Amino acid sequence: MRSITGPLLKSIAFVVVTVLATGVLAVVIANGSSGGGSSYVALFSDATSLNVGDDVRMAGVRIGTVTDVTIQDHRTARVGLSVEPDVRLARTVRAILRYRNLVGQRYVALDQGSGSPADALPVGSTIGLDRTQPALDLTVLFNGFQPLFTALSPQDVNSLSYEIIQVFQGEGGSVQTLVSQTATFTQTLASKDQVIGQVIDNLNTVLTTVNARSEQLSAMLVTLQQLTSGLAADRAQIGSAISSIGSLTTSVGGLVQDSRAPLRSSIDGLGAVSGTLSTTPQLDQFLGTLPVKLDALGRTTSYGSWMNFYLCSVTGRIPVPQGYYGGVGAKPVEARCRG
Repeated sequence: MRSITGPLLKSIAFVVVTVLATGVLAVVIANGSSGGGSSYVALFSDATSLNVGDDVRMAGVRIGTVTDVTIQDHRTARVGLSVEPDVRLARTVRAILRYRNLVGQRYVALDQGSGSPADALPVGSTIGLDRTQPALDLTVLFNGFQPLFTALSPQDVNSLSYEIIQVFQGEGGSVQTLVSQTATFTQTLASKDQVIGQVIDNLNTVLTTVNARSEQLSAMLVTLQQLTSGLAADRAQIGSAISSIGSLTTSVGGLVQDSRAPLRSSIDGLGAVSGTLSTTPQLDQFLGTLPVKLDALGRTTSYGSWMNFYLCSVTGRIPVPQGYYGGVGAKPVEARCRG
């Protein structure tokens, strides 16, 4: 029995210590607070990436947590703060959002300002927009360093970015550290001076070529501007013309669709006529006598813009008088009609 009691007690003690250590670790990770605190409200123009449970710090020391982040008046971020009861905030206190790391986590930094904690800010008070400051806009900041970052390795970029954030937030070791980091990266750039020099040479060549043709380039730009202005002035007519073209296309498409069957029939008939004419002897005879006929026709019309005809004979039948259906007519007597 004694041999079991010892190991059992040791196991229970190990489990208890492990559970307590896990609980403490969970509280630390969750940014939990060990007790109640004094509540305040801070208004920010931008509280992007600030979450409930993030730290509230003063002089770098954690004194509370963020309890609430909501929107107010559709334009202002309302941030609830819980500060340890033994920390007194001056009426001139300022709340500043700062980056905790490059991952994007943030915290609220409190600065007492020029006031004294003896003139304390009442619990539950609101720190207005005139005494708050949003986090540094990393997009604008890093866009300025973009040419430098393109020539650095990812590890160097991360290191330099962190130093830049720390310095601009007033938390870095000093500007000297930033300058030291920049010097190291500058050496990296210096090792690539041949590539940079080649790029500059190529750019100079391009600029020289463009400069030598400045007049043509200027004329092209002026002409392009005039063309653009003309098109802009005629935009109504152009739009109307495009609409009309669309209507015309639709109409032509309908016309072709409607005439497709008759056109096919006409083409088939033309083929049949061509085949018939090619095998008819009368056509050859007509074409053979056509010059003689045209010559005679030319003589006939040579007197003016009219044609002279000589009537050789007329035949017919008339029903007058009633019951008479005799023939009438004239026999040819002239020699020209006997030929």
